[in-house]
Order: sequence, then C-alpha cells, then structure tokens
Amino acid sequence: MWQRLSLRSRINLLLALVLTLGLAVNVARLVLEAGPRIQAEDQSVTRLAREFVETIVGGLSEAPDPEARLDQIVGDLKRLRHVSIMRLSEASAAAPVDTHDEDDEARSVPAWFTAFIHPGTTSVSVPISIRGQSTALVITSIPNDEIAEIWDGILTQLEVGSAVALALFLITMTVVGRALAPLQALSHAMTEIEAGSYSAYIRPFGAPELAAICSKLNHLAATLGEVVEEKRQLAERAISLQDLEREEIARELHDEFGPYLFALRVHAAALMRLGKTSAPDADGVHKHGSAILEQVHALQQFTRRILERLRPVGLAELGLREALGALLRLWNESHPDVEIETTISNSLGETGETAELTIYRVVQEALTNVFRHARATAVNVSIEPAQPPAGTKGNRDYALVRVCDNGRGLKPDQKFGLGLTGMRERILALGGTLTVASGEGGVIIEAMVPTHAL
Repeated sequence: MWQRLSLRSRINLLLALVLTLGLAVNVARLVLEAGPRIQAEDQSVTRLAREFVETIVGGLSEAPDPEARLDQIVGDLKRLRHVSIMRLSEASAAAPVDTHDEDDEARSVPAWFTAFIHPGTTSVSVPISIRGQSTALVITSIPNDEIAEIWDGILTQLEVGSAVALALFLITMTVVGRALAPLQALSHAMTEIEAGSYSAYIRPFGAPELAAICSKLNHLAATLGEVVEEKRQLAERAISLQDLEREEIARELHDEFGPYLFALRVHAAALMRLGKTSAPDADGVHKHGSAILEQVHALQQFTRRILERLRPVGLAELGLREALGALLRLWNESHPDVEIETTISNSLGETGETAELTIYRVVQEALTNVFRHARATAVNVSIEPAQPPAGTKGNRDYALVRVCDNGRGLKPDQKFGLGLTGMRERILALGGTLTVASGEGGVIIEAMVPTHAL
C-alpha cells in the first residue's frame, strides 16, 4: 500500500503521524506527571492543615467548655475545600471520604482518570487531650479541585494541540502541494517528449532544485528536437546523395559505356566487312583488332573504377592494406604521370569492418578529387594511429587519415562536392571528424576515424 501512495500523500501521512504522536506524547506526559503532582499536593495540604489544627486546639483546655469549643472548631474546619477534618469517633463511623463531590461531577472528571492518578486518600491524625481524656481529629485530603484542574489541562491540551496540529497539517499540505506541483508538470512534459513532441516547455517554478530540473528538461527536449531534426535531415540527405550517386553512375555509364560500345560496334562491323572480301586486308584487320582490344581494356578499367565506387573489391578478403594497394595501383595505371606515396603505420592495429570501409572511402574520394580537379603531380597518403579529438568521451582508438596533394587547391567560395559531403556525414555519424584545408601548396584532407564502433 505504501508503495502505491504518491510522494505528496506519503509526506502528508508522515506529517499527520508525527503531529499525532507529538500530541499523544504530550498528553501522556501530563497524565504521568499527574499522580506525583496530586500526591505532593495532598502532602502539602495535610501538613498545613495539621499545623493549623495544632495551633487552634493548643489552648482548648483553657476554654470554659472544651467539648463545645472542639465541636465548634470542627464545624468551622469543615468549610475547608481541600481537606476533610472530623473527630476520630465521627471518622470511624463515617463512610470513606468521597472525592467525587458535586463540583467534581460538574467538571465531568472520569472515574477511571481519578482512580488512575489518585487511587487512595491521604489521612493524618492530630491527637487532643481534653481534661485528661484523649481524642483526635482526623485530617483527610480531598484533591478534587487539583484533579479537575489537571483534567481540564489535558482537555485544553487536546483541543489546542489538535487545532494547532490541524493548522500545521493544512499549511504544510498546501506548501508541499505547491512545492511538488512542478513534478506533475514534469511528468506531463516527459509524456509529451516520449510521444515525440520535443517542443514541450515547462515554466521553471517551485523550489530551486525543481526549477533547475525544469530548465534542464527544457534544454534536453530542445536538444532532442535538434538531434531528431538533424537525424531527419541526415536521412534525407543520405537518400538524396544515394539518388545523386545513382544518377552520377548512370551518367558515367552512359557517357563512358556509350562511346566505348559504339566504337566496338564500329570496329566489329568493319571486321565483318573485311571478312566478307575475297582477300581480307591484314593491316586493316590488325588495325581494327587492336582498336577493339584498346576499347575493351578501357572498358575494363572503367568497370573496375565503377565497382570500386560501389564496393571495394577484396577489402573484406584481403584487408585494408591490400585493398588500398589495389586502389593505388589502379590510379597509377590510369595516371602514370602522378607520383603517389603511401604510408600505413604498422602500429595501427586491428580495425573494424566499418572503420576499414570508411578509411578506404576517404582515400578513394580524396584521390578522385585530386585526379579530377587538382592537376597535381604528387600525392601523399598516410594512415596512422592518433589521439582522440578534444572533447571526445569514452575510451576509443582513432586512425588519422591524411591525403595531401601539390595541386592548385580550392577556390575561396568553393563548396564541397557530394562525395566529401557524404563522407563528412558518415564520419560524424561514427563519432569522428573530417577537415579540409586548402592553400597555395595544394589541399590537405584529414579524417579522424574511430577504429572500432561503440
């Protein structure tokens, strides 16, 4: 049951229990102190009454009629409220003193309370000698007024204490309700965020701690909204880049394959015509055959480049070093006038499949840009382990991929192409960075690639 109560209900229930316990303890203290208080009062009253009686009856023997004087004294003393004074003969014959007089009944003191705090009466005897005859006056305490006063104090304590406790409870309940009001707003906002509404906003209010939580939740919702929007834009750009990549590949296939296939068809038709003649021209056959071989070789080179763009051949089977070696040999064959220098550190260690493909794509895209636009005569490619970028969390290994050329560099207002844009987003998604610096000495592309996925 306790687990099902809300925080507000728990605090209110605990407060009610504490206030009730405090009131009960205070009343119990008054009840426990009542007995010793009544006993001390009885002893004090009986001692004072005894001294008073001893003083009065001291000159009783000198009275003309001592018996009559004693009866008069006893009659006068009966008007006292806290004690009962009777002659010994009257006390023996009288019933026990009833401490519940009319005044006590008017105060409605329960009998159980009187019996609990004052189970018995206190009596003392004052011996008197009248003309050689011994008698005594019996003094009995009657603490009715004191008991009624204590009972009234307990009732007052209960009434005032209950009123104060109720007031404190209501005030605290109101304060707690207002203090915990942000929790309900927080719960509602979290529900909206869970449903995908990242525009949820909570006005910071309440205690400083809860106001700080409201502000942080607002910041979290805004950040999540930005991340989701970036993710949506990234997915949109990825789809767009895929479409553009397909379009570019289709265009290259059309622009490259078309002329090659047309040339092959022309030379093949020429060979067929030469074959129909009675005396084929050997030089013509050789010429058209050589042209066909050149066209087929060019088609093979182009096909290999297209396949490399779609999926690196041999990367999974041979590893990163061999795949990069094959890529560089392919570029060397197609551009023998450009010097390509490669350095792959032996301390790089093992890299994951995703990291290897990313490193390969960075080198591939950088070399593609160099040979298409840079007009460079030398290219340097290096791959080595590196320290994590500043501000990076977690314990991950990184590889630094650097591609430098001595070409003409980039124009000041030149934007990245689709290849570098897609590569940057790919590396950012993995938790790395990609920078491009251009100057008079050429272009430097540096990529920090995590070697293992999280």
